[in-house]
Amino acid sequence: MAIDMSKMKSKLRAMNKTSTSSSFWKPTDGGQHKVRILCTPDGDPFKEYYFHYRVGKQMSFLCPKKNFGEDCPVCNLVSELYREGDDASIALAKKYSAKQRFFSPVMVRGEEKEGVRLWGYGKQAYQSMLQLIFNPEYGDITDLEEGTDLNIVYGTEPGARFPSTKITPSRKPSRVCVDLDPEECKQLLNEIPDFETIFERVSTEDVEKILNEALHSESSAQGYAPEVKKYSSGDQNPDQVAASKTSEIDAVFNSLQ
Repeated sequence: MAIDMSKMKSKLRAMNKTSTSSSFWKPTDGGQHKVRILCTPDGDPFKEYYFHYRVGKQMSFLCPKKNFGEDCPVCNLVSELYREGDDASIALAKKYSAKQRFFSPVMVRGEEKEGVRLWGYGKQAYQSMLQLIFNPEYGDITDLEEGTDLNIVYGTEPGARFPSTKITPSRKPSRVCVDLDPEECKQLLNEIPDFETIFERVSTEDVEKILNEALHSESSAQGYAPEVKKYSSGDQNPDQVAASKTSEIDAVFNSLQ
């Protein structure tokens, strides 16, 4: 029996990936890209999460309340700060409020050898893609045989504070795997990740520790110390909470701010 080259190529792709986080993709500033959104097994390729961003030394973590319905000390503090109503309190509340983010598995045209990757984007891009799906001229843009590639122009326009993402659909439908044989395509699509394992879940207790450290830092730097409950930090170092998968994720967040 001869060697199955499609399986060997799949193994090579897997070997070249250094970690789960290395599969994240973001468009280059000023660049033009073409991607194909891939549907997840549950039929929803647009995954929505809420993150607290830049709370103390912790760059980002999942909000326990908005994602899982659990108590979140940061959200509680945000509510208190808004009730206080002064400028300093509102500024801190805005900084600590949970931010909405979206993620989809994609195949980047011209970079298919990299396999399935994860694209993080904001609400504007999400709304643009939903409009395409409800447009009868396009329908299911993720269809494997007659789906639609998306042309992405990403960058910061003159006078703008943050970069924006403009999405236009390709004129003609296409197969998801153009230059791959069926078996290789099948194995590539099997690389669509389980979103339950991508972002590390942080407990309410860990969030308390992160928040206490952040408030101490804020009060030391600005002379501002809001009256909030202090919690025992125990033996765990907050710097180590959810540290294993943050570098690539934080890079995505930086582009969405």
